[in-house]
Amino acid sequence: MKYSDLADKSTAELQAMLKEKKTELFTLKIKQKMMQLQNSSELKATKKDIARINTALTAVAN
Repeated sequence: MKYSDLADKSTAELQAMLKEKKTELFTLKIKQKMMQLQNSSELKATKKDIARINTALTAVAN
């Protein structure tokens, strides 16, 4: 996901995406704790996506 993909989204869409990504991050963390996570780089990618969405929300708010 790139920031340019998020720039044209509405606040409601960004909020929904943020909720979805946070749920995904929670699931990945649980899988990691239970030693079921195959690719640990998914955690890093999901955290970056959450940061991008938060940045887009801040830009839309201003």
